[in-house]
Amino acid sequence: MKAIALFSGGLDSTLAMKLIIDQGIDVVAVNISTGFGSTKDRREHMENMCKQVGAELKIVNIEDEYLQDVLFSPKHGYGKNFNPCIDCHAKMFAVAKRIMEAEGASFLISGEVMGQRPMSQNKDALQTVVQDGDVEGLLLRPMSAKAMKPTIAEENGWVDREKLEGIVGRSRDRQLELAKEIGLEDFESPGGGCLLTDENFGKKMFDYMDHEKDFEVKDIPVMKFGRHLRLPNGAKLVVGRNQDENTFLQDIDNDKYFHLRTIGIPGPHGLLSKSACEEDKTLAANIMLTYTKAKPEDTYIISFDDVEQNASALESREEANKYNIL
Repeated sequence: MKAIALFSGGLDSTLAMKLIIDQGIDVVAVNISTGFGSTKDRREHMENMCKQVGAELKIVNIEDEYLQDVLFSPKHGYGKNFNPCIDCHAKMFAVAKRIMEAEGASFLISGEVMGQRPMSQNKDALQTVVQDGDVEGLLLRPMSAKAMKPTIAEENGWVDREKLEGIVGRSRDRQLELAKEIGLEDFESPGGGCLLTDENFGKKMFDYMDHEKDFEVKDIPVMKFGRHLRLPNGAKLVVGRNQDENTFLQDIDNDKYFHLRTIGIPGPHGLLSKSACEEDKTLAANIMLTYTKAKPEDTYIISFDDVEQNASALESREEANKYNIL
């Protein structure tokens, strides 16, 4: 017997897998990447969690499918920010079902807890994603199973319902107790793992949709790092805020943007829309220098994809900050 688990790397999904593995069932932990997860590489952490409970990890990328089917036309709308949580969950279950069939598995599991999140994990929302994902009866939620109607796995005796949990609500006490019982180490504190739920990230997404054309997979990395500015004539400028962000921005390969860097003075790395007019290009160069130790009265050089341009810093960072999207 084999089950496919929707695996976030968090405590709930790890415990859900353990409850099923302890009943002699093989579990494949499937982490579905939409492109909007953490800005940090979490593979090592996820592998560690899976190793501790005895699950196999698979990471499945659905970025293109997610943009086409979910992000910009969610049937159930957005949450507080740019987060189409209900449609997103339904898509993940539909993808997991495809994987289940390909792997020859018999059912699905997830770590969702009824009532833990008032909007996306209330009773109605949990049922909606089951219906929209076409996984009625196939999806078992081990953490809240006793508070929900039995699934196919329970009815057929593949899983002993009495060995599952009936957690409801936002308290984490029972989860922490289970983690202690099994000796689980290095698990993450609960928190939003999706950038789309972040208010500031949401502002960047709404701004993009207001000013740009089609959003593509190659645009996702641009949104993740840096100070984002919208210049007077519509160009987008991204300026690294520290060395880690500069390194990340340097590695972006997106033909919609110039790569900007300072010459002869240490400074940030930047990206600027290639559609920028000359006025916005000049302002972008000036802003880049404003985030260095450049003196406004002096002239410096900014490289636009290796084409050099003279520029001077603005009088103050407050003058640059008025263009901030955030």
